[in-house]
Amino acid sequence: MAEWSEIPEELLHQVAQSLDTSFDFFRFRTVCSTWRSSVEQKLHRLPGRFPILPNNEDDNHVNVNSSNACFGFHLSKRTVYLIRPPQTRNETESVATTTTTTKSWLVKVEEGAPNRKRLLNPLKRHRFEFSEVIDIEKLSILEIGHEYVLNYINCCPNALNDGNLYMEKVVLMNLGYSEGDFDAFVLLTIHVSGKLAIFKSSDKKWTILQDMPSPYDDVMLYKGNFYAVDNSGRTVLIDYSSFHVSLVANPVFGGDKKYLVECKGDLLLVDMYLSIDSGSVDSSVFDAYFMTEKTVKFEAFKLDEGSKEWVSVDNLNENLLFLGEDCCFSASIDDLHVSKGNNVLFVDSSFILSGENDDGDGDGHDHDVGVVVFDFENQCIKPVGQYPEYSKLFWPPPSWITSTMLEVQNHSEEPS
Repeated sequence: MAEWSEIPEELLHQVAQSLDTSFDFFRFRTVCSTWRSSVEQKLHRLPGRFPILPNNEDDNHVNVNSSNACFGFHLSKRTVYLIRPPQTRNETESVATTTTTTKSWLVKVEEGAPNRKRLLNPLKRHRFEFSEVIDIEKLSILEIGHEYVLNYINCCPNALNDGNLYMEKVVLMNLGYSEGDFDAFVLLTIHVSGKLAIFKSSDKKWTILQDMPSPYDDVMLYKGNFYAVDNSGRTVLIDYSSFHVSLVANPVFGGDKKYLVECKGDLLLVDMYLSIDSGSVDSSVFDAYFMTEKTVKFEAFKLDEGSKEWVSVDNLNENLLFLGEDCCFSASIDDLHVSKGNNVLFVDSSFILSGENDDGDGDGHDHDVGVVVFDFENQCIKPVGQYPEYSKLFWPPPSWITSTMLEVQNHSEEPS
């Protein structure tokens, strides 16, 4: 059998291009010096600056090459990882033993400036204050979701500042070839007008699509294509090359906010129902006109491409849906090592204002504050603290996480 260092360079290039996460790429480069030198350190290279989205939907002339260095967006990627301890031989002998003794941890990692990474709540934009060390080479790490966020440049483009975050969801498609020093790509987001906005790296400008019977709620990349759903549930596929929008599914009326999420290869529509809740806020503290929206229930649908209809789904079976502030994803109970599925985990600020999210554990941490659970079977909503096996997915980190030697912030440093 040939030595690892003797594998042909062209084969190494093919393997490297198939790696999806920075952790996989890091492990690839640590095999030996030949593997490390065979590929560039960055798989995907994106420009550090984008033009600001025009407020006027007809104004598409803002150019990425503007001379003002304090003007525009910079793009960062955040990846949601499911981290588990490496499986031992004893664990492979009994699934039941593994389920009861092994706990998983969900965490979002933001890749900002070179060699700078930080940990965030997987459903929110809140940073985890976590100063311990993690040895990623000794752990099982599964990517289960990712998001791209646009930050306004404020003369400190390398700063990680949520205060300057563009709040709409952004999805990116890497086109698989280079344009000069950078990879060719397309961004899709929702304009302030409710219309879709596309940025093509070849055009170096934003284009606002005029198709909009109703304001759009969500966008996603599914099976290599851009999808978007509006407030009525009408769902479209966007051809980025021609800007053509084609109908994928007819409207589903009823709820107040629509989400798109992939689950077991299927495209799901999750319909959130809201109510105005003025009684959850202390009127002596807040103005009488201050009211909050409170989630009361969800409905789920699966796309039937043949009929272009959303088909009602009554049971998620052994799956959980996660509706985050910037991305949605799903996971099975086997992956998460939890006992119950058929639930939706999401963020609801009304639980923070009312104090209903207090789980009474007294640990002083608020990393899961505002995260709540909708139970499809019982049609009820409760704080995640009332579901201990779910709450522990967020915080605190399992003990085996901190018994390692590699700093997360410096995990991309190469060994000598």
